[in-house]
Amino acid sequence: MTSSDVRPAASAGSLDVERIRKDFPILSRELPGGRELVYLDSANSSQKPIQVIDTMREHLMSHYGNVGRALHVLGSESTEAYESARDKIAAFVGAPSREEVIFTKNASEAINLVAYAFGNPVNTDERFRVGPGDEIVISEMEHHSNIVPWQLLAQRTGATLRWFPVTDEGRLDVSGLEELVTERTKIVSIAHQSNVLGTVNSVSPILARAREVGALMMLDASQSVPHQAVDVRELGVDFVAFTGHKMTGPSGIGVLWGRRELLEAMPPFLGGGEMIEAVWMDRSTYAPVPHKFEAGTPPIVEAVGLGAAVDYLTSVGMDQIKAHERTLTQHALDALTEIPGLRIIGPRTVVARGGTVSFTLEGIHPHDVGQILDDVYGIAVRVGHHCARPLHLRFGIPATTRASFYLYNTTAEIDALVRGLHHVQKVFG
Repeated sequence: MTSSDVRPAASAGSLDVERIRKDFPILSRELPGGRELVYLDSANSSQKPIQVIDTMREHLMSHYGNVGRALHVLGSESTEAYESARDKIAAFVGAPSREEVIFTKNASEAINLVAYAFGNPVNTDERFRVGPGDEIVISEMEHHSNIVPWQLLAQRTGATLRWFPVTDEGRLDVSGLEELVTERTKIVSIAHQSNVLGTVNSVSPILARAREVGALMMLDASQSVPHQAVDVRELGVDFVAFTGHKMTGPSGIGVLWGRRELLEAMPPFLGGGEMIEAVWMDRSTYAPVPHKFEAGTPPIVEAVGLGAAVDYLTSVGMDQIKAHERTLTQHALDALTEIPGLRIIGPRTVVARGGTVSFTLEGIHPHDVGQILDDVYGIAVRVGHHCARPLHLRFGIPATTRASFYLYNTTAEIDALVRGLHHVQKVFG
């Protein structure tokens, strides 16, 4: 494969992709053997633009100090940068208040934080009181991060875990909504966008039912916030979790957004420095939100980097990113469908769908597919169950190959993937 094979198109979906690619140093890397890198694994973790890299480097070189506890210049500058990142993220997701934005180390921790509040004996708020007879509702398409915390909650409280099934087309089956979400339901927690199927779930009918029965609702937005404009006020849910490393930011930083009055009613998740108001030997009082949930030294540089990532995505335009990915996804669906023996797991159209396409090749294990694509063509895809094993069991398969697209990808790279898959079939022919 020559450089001309994966040369960026001039533009797609109104983005100047060639200019954008120049912001990502790793995309110009030459792999061993002279292969070009074709990175189609952004649903796993996105690459980072130089603007984020430089911001983090500059903070470490010139401004680093611990936050919230130092009166010297470096401490003040670091605190200002850290809290400025919170302001940027609040604006990015339309949060009514910056105090509703809590920094965690990832979306998994954000979901665990909320799950910990339910059934906690120190929490007397009826909305969080969970026990035998109560129910928690998730879906069959969830990432393990939005399954296991709720399993643990059910195990420690005696509550029952229930879930929405998934249709053969890869859509959430809400036909039994009223039977599934009932007066026994305490919280509904689903993916805003599936990390395997690409499906973008409709929130409003589920939320309306949750409100009708007095349940709370949470979204795992790890796959939606990086790829489309998300406004928490418009969504109307109670909690939203997402992670930095999928949205051109660093790893080690995630976000929980929650309604302030709910956050104030929740007990601390972790104890330690900075989350306290006053401490005696036999008791403590706690800092107001968001700091009540940010015990210890936080991921300072990572938060600053996430703020820079938000600046970068905003400068490009989330609507433009969404349109570009729609173009890429349509191209991929059309091209992959023509490969004999290839089965797409998920919606076959771009309606209510993101830029993640998972598939199987008849008679060939996904691990072999991924290995050959990488070894021969330099194409990085994800293989396995993508931390969504129950979804794969539902479709009767152990694993899939997943190609996922972002603002820096091109139709030429998808064409390279298609050529690579034809080669894989010849190898196993």
